[in-house]
Amino acid sequence: MDFELTGDQEALRSAAAELLADHASPAAVRSFVGEDNTAEPPPFDPGLWSAMAAQGWLGVEETSAAGGLGAGLVEIAVLCEQVGRHCAPAPFLSTVLALACLREAASQPGVSSATRSAAAHWADRLGSGEAVGCVAWAPDRPRGDGAGAEPVIDGPAADVAVVVGPGDVRMVVLDDASRPAREPAMDRTRPLGWLTATGERIGDAAAAERACNRLATGLSAEMLGAAACVLDMSVAYAKDRVQFGRPIGSFQAVKHRLADALVDVEGMRSTVYYAAWCVATGQPDASLAASMAKAWCSDASRRVMAAALQVHGGIGFTWEHGLHVFVKRAQLDQVSGGDAPWHRDRIAAILAARLDAGEPVP
Repeated sequence: MDFELTGDQEALRSAAAELLADHASPAAVRSFVGEDNTAEPPPFDPGLWSAMAAQGWLGVEETSAAGGLGAGLVEIAVLCEQVGRHCAPAPFLSTVLALACLREAASQPGVSSATRSAAAHWADRLGSGEAVGCVAWAPDRPRGDGAGAEPVIDGPAADVAVVVGPGDVRMVVLDDASRPAREPAMDRTRPLGWLTATGERIGDAAAAERACNRLATGLSAEMLGAAACVLDMSVAYAKDRVQFGRPIGSFQAVKHRLADALVDVEGMRSTVYYAAWCVATGQPDASLAASMAKAWCSDASRRVMAAALQVHGGIGFTWEHGLHVFVKRAQLDQVSGGDAPWHRDRIAAILAARLDAGEPVP
């Protein structure tokens, strides 16, 4: 089997990296975040968002007839990895996930024609970049107790929300009255808020499972990009920082930390792209692969960030250094869309069901 990206996927990654280098450079992201922790940053960078829309990022999975690229979740993962690598302050993942759920609503049983029409309308607006979407995660929370079991990434910036619940998917159109208020959060590159409205049903339990898999895979890809960038930052710093007359990278303790971080990053890469392929092609192991990716990447991301803080020493803890932007963003990704324990429980439930049915367990 060929586990490498195709030529088109490599070209997409290069184009994404070039765009983000121009619009989400370390200096640009630090300027967006602010020089201190007092002033609240805007919900997202409108210039970056416009550039993403103009380059067709939001229509990656749309058909060519609809003006898209006709690609799949592997290509979304390629873009999410670059978004995470630059800590790009734009609601890309939230919007493409919401777009896919809304586009799928047209084929869902039990969805009224009016709701299908509304979902198609919002999908068109999301695909063009005219509107922003978000995904509220509520896998175990009763509908009568509110829509979101956890704060919603990009909720305060969204025009339409997709709520992924325990047995269905719902659409909530947001306005000034229903849009979540922004909550204080460590991650200043994305707004965070609580969504309480439940909305209209646009998908069944199978659609909710697919949305869960896509959310887990996308967040894992972002964590992969952030961890890979932080590892590169740490290696470069270990080569330059001199202590006791030698670069600290020559010390065995530092070497071991960086080697362990590399193993973690490569493991993240394998699980992310395997999950993206499984979900994109509808493999029987899609749910298993997505939860394995999210569980592994959540834990591995935490270890890589901790190693980077140790290698950077005192400078890594300061506001002036850019490392804290990655650490805080990764912390939010680690617990969003189900944390590692939740996804390990999901893996156990999937495997237990297979054993009970007499099916082979991988």
